[in-house]
Amino acid sequence: MTPRLLASAALICTLATSAFAADDASIEPENAGPDFAVQGEYVGDNAAAQVIALGDGKFHIVGWAHGLPGTTDEAEKVAELDAQREGDRIVFATNGWKGSIENGVLSGVSPDGDKASVKHTLRESPAAGAKPPAGATVLFDGTNADAWEGGKVDDRGFLKCGTKTKKAFNDFTLHIEFRTPFMPKARGQGRGNSGVYSQDRYETQVLDSFGLKGENNECGGIYTISKPRVNMCFPPLSWQTYDIDYVAAKYSDDGLKTKNAIITVKQNGVLIQDHVEIPHATGSAGLTEGPTPGPIALQNHGTPVFYRNIWIVEK
Repeated sequence: MTPRLLASAALICTLATSAFAADDASIEPENAGPDFAVQGEYVGDNAAAQVIALGDGKFHIVGWAHGLPGTTDEAEKVAELDAQREGDRIVFATNGWKGSIENGVLSGVSPDGDKASVKHTLRESPAAGAKPPAGATVLFDGTNADAWEGGKVDDRGFLKCGTKTKKAFNDFTLHIEFRTPFMPKARGQGRGNSGVYSQDRYETQVLDSFGLKGENNECGGIYTISKPRVNMCFPPLSWQTYDIDYVAAKYSDDGLKTKNAIITVKQNGVLIQDHVEIPHATGSAGLTEGPTPGPIALQNHGTPVFYRNIWIVEK
């Protein structure tokens, strides 16, 4: 099957850049409503889809040939479709495509008459639950937030965003797991926004960017500096992983920067930032650039993002 590229540019722009008052965020699947069960990833023979919930029974479907992003280098976006709920089914009839989602199966017919059928699937990060190696410092294991300034643990044993480590670091390898809320009516930066700040200076963005283009201000981006090589964002309420390798900027004795900070990031086990130089501190950084070490900070941007299983290895 070789479907046509059917992009709705106006909707893509709206999804990626607009932000407005969000509806109440759901932080557990059982409280997320019927649209949550439909949104997510679908896989079939040489085809896949990502279904994004937009609230009030509306959805956006991103169709892929060869597989989902991150599963193969051949993954190719081939369709952008709008859909809506009609009773127990989700139906679409746009840009020449026709089809439905029912009982966990998305079935459709392309403008060329090609048929496709893909089933709902749940991907898990191969790095989820990774154990700290010898020499690592455990920053959070669900029992307490003693390593964090003002850190708060909820009754599920998750660390709330809006805190930073008491200890400061130079070069390190960091493992951290995060979960964004289900906020189908929110858009852009209003949809599950947080960030992991290396040395409280350089942000690796945390955001519900599921199904979007993968820009430098979306999930996995070094905020406004470097977009991810592939958008590896899982659907909201999925646990996701960052494995961050960080080398601090270097300074001369008189305080002049001689070398930029360098960061490498894997998201959900896939390399998304490869030895990227960071020329300056990113927005909302707690510290300006300088030779001193700095903490790991987890940004609070007004939406309920949670963290677990955090450990660090200093170099």
